[in-house]
Amino acid sequence: QPLISSSKWLQLHGLKRNKLSLSQILSQIGFQHRKDYVTTLGKLVASRYAEGLFPQYKRAQDGSVYNLTAKKELILHFVDCLMRAIELYKQRMEWLTSESRQIFGVIQERCIVIVLDFGTAAPTEFDLSRDALSMVLVEQVTRIAKFNLIRAAQDLMKWQQKSTPVSEHTVKSAVMWLWKLDHLTAASHTNSAEALLEAMSDEAVSS
Repeated sequence: QPLISSSKWLQLHGLKRNKLSLSQILSQIGFQHRKDYVTTLGKLVASRYAEGLFPQYKRAQDGSVYNLTAKKELILHFVDCLMRAIELYKQRMEWLTSESRQIFGVIQERCIVIVLDFGTAAPTEFDLSRDALSMVLVEQVTRIAKFNLIRAAQDLMKWQQKSTPVSEHTVKSAVMWLWKLDHLTAASHTNSAEALLEAMSDEAVSS
């Protein structure tokens, strides 16, 4: 799946985009039963010609009533379309909550700098963090344009001096650099801010 936000994904695959929202379906399988105010008569007049002729559906949201005129085949067509839409939504949700995306979300920027701040993590947590970072490098960073890694420490550590074009070689190099990092390194309370400022100083990084 493309590395796009859910709002962008819905613009491409959502119910409205495919004319499958409730109001869109109702307009295609029937017509609204109206009660309009007639100025010349000075009162509400209901359209009664359809009463008893068609099945009716009342929308809970606004109380509007629709007379359903569609044949069974058309309604079954919409049932099929909605079932396919539900399956697509399920696939999207499973994808969003799997692998590196459940930790990092979906990376949408074309150029990123990942700031590593391990703090006082225990050795097992340190390795788990590196596993997660390796996963995001392989699964998502391989699909963007440029990246870099910076470790927050008293002596700032950078994988590269500036963001580097993504390739199979650079991603492998970054993973190797990650796993060569020492568990413990000298730190101060300003390290995180300094690392973030260093990341933002890269002209290629937009956010």
